[in-house]
Formats: sequence, C-alpha cells, structure tokens
Amino acid sequence: MMAVLRLSRLVMFTMLAVLCAGAGAAQDYPSRPIRVIDSFPAGGNTDVLSRTLGQKLFERWGQPIIVDNRPGAAGNIGAEIAARAAPDGHTLLMGLTTTLAPSMTLFPKLPYDAVRDFAPVGTVASSLLVMLVHPSLPVKSTKDLIVLARARPGELRYASSGVGGPLHLATELLKAKAGVDMVHVAYKGGAPAAAAVASGEVQLGFASLAASLPLIKAGRLRAIAVSTPKRSSALPDVPTIAESGLADFDITTWYGLLAPAGTPAVVIAKINSEVARALKLPDVAERLSLLGLEPRTGTPQEFGAILKAEIALYAKIIKDAGIKPE
Repeated sequence: MMAVLRLSRLVMFTMLAVLCAGAGAAQDYPSRPIRVIDSFPAGGNTDVLSRTLGQKLFERWGQPIIVDNRPGAAGNIGAEIAARAAPDGHTLLMGLTTTLAPSMTLFPKLPYDAVRDFAPVGTVASSLLVMLVHPSLPVKSTKDLIVLARARPGELRYASSGVGGPLHLATELLKAKAGVDMVHVAYKGGAPAAAAVASGEVQLGFASLAASLPLIKAGRLRAIAVSTPKRSSALPDVPTIAESGLADFDITTWYGLLAPAGTPAVVIAKINSEVARALKLPDVAERLSLLGLEPRTGTPQEFGAILKAEIALYAKIIKDAGIKPE
C-alpha cells in the first residue's frame, strides 16, 4: 500500500511540475524576437500577411517580428529551415497548403515531413481561385466549357503558374472530374499566366482573385466560376464549380502558421489566441481583402486536419494525372 501511495504522489508531483513548466513557458514567451519564415519572395500574399500580423503581435508583445523570406524549390527551402529550428515558438512558418501539401507527393526525397516535423498553430486566411476564359471563347459557364472541351479534345490550352502549382493542379482536378482533355502551358508565375489568357495566347486558366480581378473588371477576362464551395463576395454573381455540376469540387488555398514539432502546447495556444485577436481587427481585415484573402481563425487541431486532407487531395490529383516535378 505504501508503495502505491508513493507512486501516486510521484505521478502527481510530476504532473504538477509539467504544468508549472508549461505555465512558465507561456508566461515568459516571447523572450526575444520572433522569426516568421516565408518561403516566397517579398511582396507576395504570404509576405504581406506575415508582416501585417507581425505588426499586431509586436504591438501586443513588444518583441520584433522578423519576416525572413527564403524562396526557392517550390517553397521547400523555407519549410525545411523552419522544420529544423528550435521548438520554442521563436521560429514560425507562414505555411501555404497549396505548396506544402503537393510537395509531399511531388518530391519523394523531401528533407522534411509537413505532418511529422511541424506543430500546427492555426489557420489565418483562405483564398480562392477563379476560372477564367478569354472573352472570345464561346463559353459563359463551366458547363459550356466542358461541352466545348469534349467537342474539341486536346485543342484547348490552359495556363498555370508552373508544374505542380495550385493553378495546374486545380485544372487537372477539373479535367478529371469533367472527363476532358486540355493542354497545359506553364508560365513563370500567376500574373504571367493570367496575362496569357487575357492576351489570347491560351484560352483559359485558373488565377488568384488578386491577379485576375483588375483584368475581369476591365473586360479582358471572363470569370465563369470560383474554385471554393462558397461564392466570393468580390464576384457574387460568379457561381462555384460545384454549383455548375461538378459536385464536391473544392480547391481552397489555406494560409496558416506552423511551428517546429515539439513546441510547447501552451506557447502554441498563446500564439493562436493573439493571432485570432489580430484577425478580428478592422484594419487587418481590410488589408487582407485587398489581397483577395479572407481571415480564417481556427484551432491547431483544425489546421492539422486541413493539412492532412489537402495532402491526400493533392496526392490523388498528382498520381492520377501522372505529374512529375520539373
């Protein structure tokens, strides 16, 4: 009996020590500047999002938030650096599911694992893609496009921002669900891809809202659908692809913060809470809307589930289409 009591007390003291250590970690955090790694060049959505939230965190915590742009290798250079950082909450990654998730399948020798090597902090924003056609193409809906593509197999050309990128994979999913054959033409970025559709160099393609909206308003592009289950407030009259007959079509770009695996849960909870508070501020929401982004708060568990689902989705698209990295 005495041995059992001693064991119970030991377990209790151990648990109390862990709880106290966790509380201390949260109270002391952050103790120095926080580095947010962005896997893309300065000026893009991830960069502006990181700096906008970083300013709000600095105002609350008094510690500088340093955005460290580490572009290259389809976002994998920055992700690897973040995955290998000390798990203390002072290094974070502004993650993008449309690059992290496909990379798990596209690159068999990836030096990090997006699930195993990261602890999700939470979602911060989401965005959609717009299916665009050149105004000369005789289609005004996804149904029209499918009918035309079936009548002209292998003739229609679509633009993307590069092999394995979100614009490419979204169109491959559309092709698979609709049972059509179209030719892929890769460009060096989303803006050149949208410009190629606007010039008539190719007939169609997906694009981000930020890259396409000025061209849509100028009448140089026709928007026929959006890629998410919900319509865009910026284009309320444009239906979703799912509404147009391709059930369950959903390509949502999720932005979220990730910390190195092993980062204390209390630290992650503190970051999540402060980011959620910042996302509710009117000036932050206004800044994000200019980028075509919608603030999206969520728990670490919810972001983890989204990332796993995205990995499975893109793995199927890539394997079914036989896509190989270039």
